[in-house]
Amino acid sequence: MLNSLDLPKDPSKTRVVVAMSGGVDSSVVAALLKREGYDVLGITLQLYDHGEAAHRKGACCAGQDIYDARRVAEAIGIPHYVLDYEARFREAVIDRFTQSYLAGETPIPCVECNRSIKFRDLLETAKELGADILATGHYVASRALPDGRRALHRAADPDRDQSYFLYATTPEQLSLLRFPLGELPKDETRALAREFGLTVAEKADSQDICFVTQGRYSDVIERLKPGAVQGGEIVHVDGRVLGRHEGIIHYTVGQRRGLGLSTGEPLYVVRLDAKEARVIVGPREALATRLIRIDEVNWLGDQPLESLGEEGLEVAVRVRSTREPRPAILRYGVDGATVELLAAEDGVSPGQACVIYESDTPRARVLGGGTIVRTVAEAAAAA
Repeated sequence: MLNSLDLPKDPSKTRVVVAMSGGVDSSVVAALLKREGYDVLGITLQLYDHGEAAHRKGACCAGQDIYDARRVAEAIGIPHYVLDYEARFREAVIDRFTQSYLAGETPIPCVECNRSIKFRDLLETAKELGADILATGHYVASRALPDGRRALHRAADPDRDQSYFLYATTPEQLSLLRFPLGELPKDETRALAREFGLTVAEKADSQDICFVTQGRYSDVIERLKPGAVQGGEIVHVDGRVLGRHEGIIHYTVGQRRGLGLSTGEPLYVVRLDAKEARVIVGPREALATRLIRIDEVNWLGDQPLESLGEEGLEVAVRVRSTREPRPAILRYGVDGATVELLAAEDGVSPGQACVIYESDTPRARVLGGGTIVRTVAEAAAAA
C-alpha cells in the first residue's frame, strides 16, 4: 500500500522536508502533510540580504518571509530551520543573471534558482537530514510512470501552472520531489490556509525576481558590475543609425515603449548585439520567429533525445511563461536541439526558456526544455 506521496511506508515513518518560503503555498503544504501524519521538517533558505527586503511586500526567502515561515512552523508544530544560502545564491543565480543581461540575453533567475539551489543543494541537505522526500509549494503535477520513474505535468490550475519554471528538474530529482498543490486550484489553497488558521492565509504572492528589492533589475546590474554597462547605437534592421542608448541591459526583445525614437513608424527591439553594444530595431514583422536553437537541454521524455534526428518529434512549446504551448517540431542534429514553430511567434529572446510539452492540452506532460541561444526570423527561415 502506497501513502499519499507514492511511497510504500506509513506516513509516520516517512520524513518529509518542506521548502518553506514564508508564503501561503508552501505553508499549506507543510500543514497538509503534518495533518496526514508525516514526519515533517520545515527549511527556509535565506537567499539574499534580508535587511533590504525586511519590509517589502512580494519578497521571497528573506526578511519578513523567514519570520512568517517560522511562525507557521510553530503553529503547526514542526521543527524549522533557516539555512544561509546567500553566497551560493549570489554565485549561482545573481551573478549568472547579471552576466546574461550584459551578454544581451533575457534570463529567468527563477529557473536557475530551482535548478541550482532548491532542487540540487536543498535536496542534498534534505537527504542528509534523512528525508525520504522534499516537498514544495509549486503548482506543477508529478505522477508515477509504469516503469517507476516520475513524469512532470502541467498543474490543474492553468492560471497558476509553474511548469515553465521547473522544466530543468532532472529525472533523479523528480524521484525525490513532490508537489502536493499540483492538483489544487489556488483559491482552494487559500481556503485550506484559513482552515488551518495560518497567519499567511491572505499574504500576497511573491514577485518573480525576488532579489530586486527596490528599483529595476538594471539598477542591480549596475551596482554589481559598475562600469560594465556601455552605451552604443540604436540601429534599424536596414542599417540606418537612429540614435544612441545608455546600455543594452535597458532593453528586451519585443520592447516598443521607451526607445526614445521619433521615426513616424512603430519600432520594436528585434535583437541585442552585446559585442557591438547595439540595439537593433525594426517593424513588428521583423520579430516573427520560426526557428529556435536551444542549449543546456534537460530531457524528460521516454525516447532518447539524440534519437529524434532530423525527422523530429511533434511537440508543443512555450517560449515565454505568459504564453500557452504552441505546436512545434523538435529536432536533434549535429548542432544540437532545434525547435521549428509551426506558426511564427514574436519576441522570442535568447536567455529565455523554451519548454517542451507532449501536447498543447491543459494537463500535458513536460518533456523538458532548454535555454534559447539563437533565433531565426520567419523571413530568413523561409528563404
